[in-house]
Amino acid sequence: MAVDIRPRARRSLRQLDTPARRAIASVIDDLASEPRPADMTALKGHRPWLRTRVGDYRIIYAVDDRARLVTVAAIGHRREVYRDLNL
Repeated sequence: MAVDIRPRARRSLRQLDTPARRAIASVIDDLASEPRPADMTALKGHRPWLRTRVGDYRIIYAVDDRARLVTVAAIGHRREVYRDLNL
């Protein structure tokens, strides 16, 4: 599957410290081969968006099986990522 990262998520990723950025980038790369990992959870009230955890950070994304595309919408600390979700 292809992975598309929205501009908001790209900005968030660039602002993180190097270890967190590397860990999140690794998980995003893994989403291309396994878009629904075991720790994936559906966001309540925001279908079809999913979330996966990377330490204290969250990746909000959607999977389009027909287009074979994973769209990463938001990346952020668990305390802040759910605020102002404009998906």
